[in-house]
Amino acid sequence: MVAGTLSEDIALRIGLAARTLPDTDPARLIRVLADAVGLPPTADSLASLKVKDLKQAADGEFAHLDQAELKAALAILKGEGLEEADPPPPVQPYADGDMPDSIRVACASDHGEELDGHFGAAHCFLIYQVSAKENRLIDVRVVDDSKAGDDKNAYRAELISDCQVLYVASIGGPAAAKVVKRDIHPIKDADGGSARDRMVALQGILAGKAPPWLAKVMGQAPEDRIRFERDEAEA
Repeated sequence: MVAGTLSEDIALRIGLAARTLPDTDPARLIRVLADAVGLPPTADSLASLKVKDLKQAADGEFAHLDQAELKAALAILKGEGLEEADPPPPVQPYADGDMPDSIRVACASDHGEELDGHFGAAHCFLIYQVSAKENRLIDVRVVDDSKAGDDKNAYRAELISDCQVLYVASIGGPAAAKVVKRDIHPIKDADGGSARDRMVALQGILAGKAPPWLAKVMGQAPEDRIRFERDEAEA
């Protein structure tokens, strides 16, 4: 009965926002919204909604959820990022061995070649191969939550399991743990912007003296990293 009172736009927002929250379907989210803003939710009532309202509504049903996940859901409820997305650029050819001493990097994205995706809600992952000399967009992996089963974060982490680094606008603690479990180093970049620019910056780091975490990602032996750090200190 409630769903019949919702506009098509608001119903879409609720459906998409529910996907970003663990163990949440649209009916559960509507119950929380009913207490937070009343029924039916409207664009005006959702515009004034805050994360703390979601945490406190319905006797704190969402109080245990990660702040980053609630922020991502709230942005969708307010209609942010729902405009038709620009398509990502075409991928470039790549075969194993083409780029010696390179690493594979995933960027969570919702629009074009932008780094603007929350891990649990991003439409796709842009996959780059990056070395000190060049970077290539070698794949675009579109997220299909219908394949996620009971654990969407595990599904998304598996989708990028061949990568060593993940750039993301935001990621919750439980999701980050699943990423790290697959030996992927997550980097939060809330400012967003061009994913390609991030790859160019990463090239510069690879060309210089890589920090210990990146040396580990690149497979550099611990004794080499220690020697590198000693040499740097003596310089």
